[in-house]
Amino acid sequence: LTLAVVLPRRNLTYPWAWPRVGPAVHLAVAAVNSRRDLLPGFALRWVFGDSEDRHGVCSEMAAPLAAVDLRLAHQPAAFVGPGCVYAAAPVARFTSHWRLPLVTAGAEAHGFDDKREEFALTTRAGPSHRKLGELGVRLHRRFGWTRRALLVYWDERVDDRPCFFAAEGLYVQLPTLRNLTVVDVVFQDGGNFSFVIQEIKAKGR
Repeated sequence: LTLAVVLPRRNLTYPWAWPRVGPAVHLAVAAVNSRRDLLPGFALRWVFGDSEDRHGVCSEMAAPLAAVDLRLAHQPAAFVGPGCVYAAAPVARFTSHWRLPLVTAGAEAHGFDDKREEFALTTRAGPSHRKLGELGVRLHRRFGWTRRALLVYWDERVDDRPCFFAAEGLYVQLPTLRNLTVVDVVFQDGGNFSFVIQEIKAKGR
C-alpha cells in the first residue's frame, strides 16, 4: 500500500513542513510494517510530492499537480497533506473524486467542514476555525454579549491568509446568536491605523 505525502519540502514556517513531519511518517510506516496483524499481506510505503512553488511558498498550483503526478505514477491508497488552505482545497477535491481519503494537520478554513461532496473524504487532525467560532458563540452567551460583534483582523491577501480564515470561523458562527450584528474591519501591515481606529469607533457601537 502506498501513502502519498504532499507537503512543503523546505519551508519551516509551516508546522506541517516535510522536515518536521517526515520523521513521524518514517516512524509510522516502520511501526505499521513491523506489525503483521495491522495490514496482513501488505507492506506500507510512502512517496513524496512538493506543495511549494519556486519561492518556497505553499502553492495552489504546485500541490494539485504533485497530487496528480503521484496518483498516476504510484496509485496511492491515501494522501497525507497538504496543510495550507489554498493548496489543500484542490487536492482534497481530487482525492474525493478519486474516492481516496486525505488526512491533514491543516486545512483549518470553515469551508472544509462541508462533508457532503468535495471534502467528504478529508480528515483534519488539527484545529479548525469552526471550533474557534463555536468558542466565540459560547463566550458571547456566557458574558451576555448580545448586540454587536466587531472582528478586526490583518489580511495581506498573500500566502494562506491565516487571519482571514480565523476570522471567517467567527464570522460564520456568531450570527447563530439571534439579533447579533457581526461587522468586520480589515487592515494591512503598514496601513492607516487612524482609519482603523475610526472604523472601530464607528462600527463597534
